[in-house]
Amino acid sequence: MIVTVYSTGHSCQRCRLTCQRLDELSIRYDLVELHEAHNAAVRAFLVDELGYREAPIVEAENGQTRWVGFRPDLIDALGRRLGL
Repeated sequence: MIVTVYSTGHSCQRCRLTCQRLDELSIRYDLVELHEAHNAAVRAFLVDELGYREAPIVEAENGQTRWVGFRPDLIDALGRRLGL
């Protein structure tokens, strides 16, 4: 399963907590730093097309599961689905 965390950077506490919880459960993820210039198109899609205004945005299960913010309950549920 591919998990992607869209982050606004190291100063984002919710982004750090999300990555920390994923690490604790040994859930592998790709981290996309939305503040980096080369991710401008991704940022525009998430904000302009999908309407997200907060971070992190976590996407899993081929885009079928998506949430915003630090959601340990959803991270734990994802871990259970992965058998972790």
